Amino acid sequence: MSLEQELALQMTRRRFFGRGAKGIGSLALASLLREDLYGDAPGKSYGALNRLHFAPTAKRIIYLFMSGAPSQLDLFDAKPKLVEMTGQPMPESVTKGQRIAQLAGRKLVCVGSKFQFGKHGRSGAEISELLPHTAGIADDLAIIRSMHTDAINHDPAVTLIQTGGQQPGRPTMGAWFSYGLGSENRQLPSFVVLTSGGGQGQPLLSRYWGNGFLPSSHQGVEFRSRGEPILFVSNPKGVTTRSRRHLLDGLRDLNRLKMDAVGDPDIAARIKSFEMAYRMQTSVPDLMDTGQEPPKVLEQYGAQPGVPSFANNCLLARRLVERGVRFIQLYHRGWDHHNSLPSNIALQCRQTDQASAALIRDLKQRGLFEDTLVIWGGEFGRTPMNQGDMTRGNYGRDHHMKAYTIWMAGGGIKPGVTVGATDDLGYNPVEEPVHINDFQATVLHCMGIDHEKFTYRFQGRDFRLTDVGGKVIEKAVVSG
Repeated sequence: MSLEQELALQMTRRRFFGRGAKGIGSLALASLLREDLYGDAPGKSYGALNRLHFAPTAKRIIYLFMSGAPSQLDLFDAKPKLVEMTGQPMPESVTKGQRIAQLAGRKLVCVGSKFQFGKHGRSGAEISELLPHTAGIADDLAIIRSMHTDAINHDPAVTLIQTGGQQPGRPTMGAWFSYGLGSENRQLPSFVVLTSGGGQGQPLLSRYWGNGFLPSSHQGVEFRSRGEPILFVSNPKGVTTRSRRHLLDGLRDLNRLKMDAVGDPDIAARIKSFEMAYRMQTSVPDLMDTGQEPPKVLEQYGAQPGVPSFANNCLLARRLVERGVRFIQLYHRGWDHHNSLPSNIALQCRQTDQASAALIRDLKQRGLFEDTLVIWGGEFGRTPMNQGDMTRGNYGRDHHMKAYTIWMAGGGIKPGVTVGATDDLGYNPVEEPVHINDFQATVLHCMGIDHEKFTYRFQGRDFRLTDVGGKVIEKAVVSG
């Protein structure tokens, strides 16, 4: 028997796959640790995509998520007919057979907004008196009034708009972009999360910025506004930078041995996470020091260094954009107004309106607006029917999945346009309805990605952010 024949007999099926797994593991580790080898230029990476499907109009995203669902009827969707019908029964023809959350089985009474609306900018966009600063940037916005969703409660609705499905377990939008596009800055994560409004409204679950079935290195990293910006990144007492580096080197070598033995890509992701944490020890403190900003900029945002707030997070978002972070998600809690809506929504607008507008103006001033996509909105809308006490001008609104409003700006979004319209009572879209998957397809489009081609195979199926739907909102994007 020849030597070749003997070797062939020794190469069993199990041995073949075992050796193959080692090679695949080494390739995965190399790609994770040397992202600069896989982009168009040194220091630039397109992640798993390698190249984009077409020329992007945005390089990065800031998503201002208003957790709890702002009332579109009190902010962006003026309904004189609804105001006129306040206190009268909601026509049964409108609501019959419709899903209603907590109002089910109750008498449905119309309630119009107590706030005044005005036309603003050359576009004549109708915006509530509650948002004077946002009204000042009306000509920069594409206001989408016909958004609708499939979920009627908070958790599945947030999960749907972030992942494309109502069931937990899928990657969030920021994780998809981190996986597909990589990072422009090796010193910071490609997906960063900032939260505000603590102690009010719906809880925020960490899976809202989770990686799902994508490698764990793509999950969002939450930066805290108080105390240590990132938990467990700083060295413990008695541990020097040199000793930490020595420890990480040893840990990396052990992980590599395990990686070669089993070929588990999660080990490569773990190595990458440790290395990122080490690099962030030097990059994050400088980033978080908003006291470096000129007093005029702090005043523009309404931010106070070291004081947790939505305003401070908007300023941090701009600083993250300047440093090349791909996806920045701001969550602001407190928009779930089932009762006492007039006073509660006024409070939320005071906390968010000035900073949202300041962010747009600041990005424009610094030449970052044209390639930064900014999004503002919640998980669903609020009903045109009252919930709670209506005496003395008070009222509340329940969850509404049929129609609500978001706005988008910058990064290839057509400025000064309004997309869609709802009926006279603000219940159903009557023009250009926009589903959650359409919104997601549009965001991907702005980043140069075809939502139908950007997939990840998991458990025998090719998953995508837009699930099995979605089409680009052509009226909202600048044509190529």
